[in-house]
Amino acid sequence: MSTLLIAIGSFVGFYIAYHTYGRWLARRIFALDADAPVPAEALRDDVDYVPTRRGIVFGHHFTSIAGTGPIVGPALAVFWGWLPALLWVVFGSIFIGAVHDFGTLVVSMRNRGQTVGEIAGRVISVRARLLFLTILFFALTVVLAIFGLVIATIFSQYPGSVLAVWASLPVAIVIGLLSRRPSVNLLGPSLVALVVLYLAVYVGVYYLPLAMPSGDEPFNAIVIWTLILLAYCFVASVLPVWLLLQPRDYVNSHQLMVALALLVGGLVVAGLTGKADLAAAPAVATTPPADAPPILPFLFITVACGAVSGFHCLVSSGTSSKQLRCETDAQQVGYGAMLLEGALAVIVILACCAGVGMGKFQRLDSTTVAAASETSTTAATTSVVRWEPVVDAGSQQPLQGRAAWEYQYGKSWKQFNLPRTVGAFVEGGANFLTSLGIPLELGVGLIAVLVACFAATTLDSATRLQRYVIQELAGTLKVKPLTNKYLATGLAVVLGGALAMLRAPGKDLAGTGGLILWPLFGAINQLLAGLALLVVAFHLWRRNKPVWFIALPAVMMLVIPGWALMTDVLRPETGYLATKNYLLVAIALGVLALQLWIIVEAVLIWRKARGVIEDGFVPLPSRAKA
Repeated sequence: MSTLLIAIGSFVGFYIAYHTYGRWLARRIFALDADAPVPAEALRDDVDYVPTRRGIVFGHHFTSIAGTGPIVGPALAVFWGWLPALLWVVFGSIFIGAVHDFGTLVVSMRNRGQTVGEIAGRVISVRARLLFLTILFFALTVVLAIFGLVIATIFSQYPGSVLAVWASLPVAIVIGLLSRRPSVNLLGPSLVALVVLYLAVYVGVYYLPLAMPSGDEPFNAIVIWTLILLAYCFVASVLPVWLLLQPRDYVNSHQLMVALALLVGGLVVAGLTGKADLAAAPAVATTPPADAPPILPFLFITVACGAVSGFHCLVSSGTSSKQLRCETDAQQVGYGAMLLEGALAVIVILACCAGVGMGKFQRLDSTTVAAASETSTTAATTSVVRWEPVVDAGSQQPLQGRAAWEYQYGKSWKQFNLPRTVGAFVEGGANFLTSLGIPLELGVGLIAVLVACFAATTLDSATRLQRYVIQELAGTLKVKPLTNKYLATGLAVVLGGALAMLRAPGKDLAGTGGLILWPLFGAINQLLAGLALLVVAFHLWRRNKPVWFIALPAVMMLVIPGWALMTDVLRPETGYLATKNYLLVAIALGVLALQLWIIVEAVLIWRKARGVIEDGFVPLPSRAKA
């Protein structure tokens, strides 16, 4: 019952926050105006700037910011206990994350759809612009490298998800073509697309799991999937947003709504029947694994998406601000989408604790099934992926409760790798679905497709965003060829792919190179959130608007990630200096230096910027009222 009450309390809190704090921000602080000119109309090119219905932009924005962030972070943070992770998700998303996303979206809309890095150059200083864009470039390169690995890992771990993920692409293109006809209501075609997607999940799980053939380096499954995904990203990122990006995200947003409804329904049934119990995991871990970092400051960089994430400012100012056809749509897209992501993170926490505690299962591939069924003559050729309970070695009873949770999470932070992290949510969520009578195999397929589709939307959105950043850097540094969208996109894909193709230390396979810099990404991502909040504060400060509500979040997201970076560098025995990982030491110190430089630039002009509108702003042409 406690599981159900916590879920209900969190969701009610998000609903109240949207209609109180979110409305106050929209009306009193940002003064959204339905008749104000917007970039999508004034700069319309039908490639990047495309006025779009609010529901479609919401779908794109939400699926782009969600990705696997609100899954991986909370799934890892419950090592410290589910209560600290839950509190950070709920209060962080309401007072920091949603303010960050909403603010950067509105500020970008009022600056011709420029990215937050470009805006920093106008509201703070020209040097701040170059420094900000450099940090964005580095962060997005890591995103491209790591998210290819994430999706490739899901495909390898859950082959039943492959067919549905790729089948969604041609369906999305059909919907994109239909969207160009103003008379067409897209809800019907989108629901048809959703049915096709779920049919593909069923076929993929029971009849056509597309497992990539295993092989040695350099042609292992991870490498092959990553290369295929990056090639897809290049194509998707240069196409007009209305042809693939918007409709695919629109369909995925409906998929999420269905998945959330199923998860919540399963959670309700499991909670009422006593099958789901949060006591399966510690509320506050009094003895976390010895190799785990301290909860302070690392909780706040481990759980990013779901509470606050710097990557979101890139989506808000990079793509979404170029698509909204009305300023007043920004509250639902900016503030509302972040609260929905917070709700997803709450479900992830509950799935990784109460859901995993409902029973731990292990996958059996076809050869294992054949070995276990000597009388069968067909088992060796079946393609069905089966799951069976993990049993206690002594009692031979299925593991449940705390025993199941400890089996999944083990005793080591470092051994909780990417497959185990994703698996905690996929299998815990599938346990919730079994409460509704959905077979475990199908439940695993449904949740795995959800995770893979989210990761794919983040991957190709990040490629488009990196193209914008490269073009802006090229314009600043006078490198004219890279202002071309094809060359800029090619460079983004090549750099991300080159990093991904490396072999991380201690890994046997190529294609894991994103893990080399991944330890730095959490802190750098949160530093980016702090810098974005600083940019929003300067925008408001120059217009004599209140900034008290954003000051504490900005300071928090500048200080805590910096604290985490220095802890990573200096921690005894396991820090980067102690392990002589000088590459990470150099990058960490370099990023901190860039951050301090931007802060110094901001402090120097803060007092004299009050009430002074920045130079160089060219107002967009007025738009006639409908």
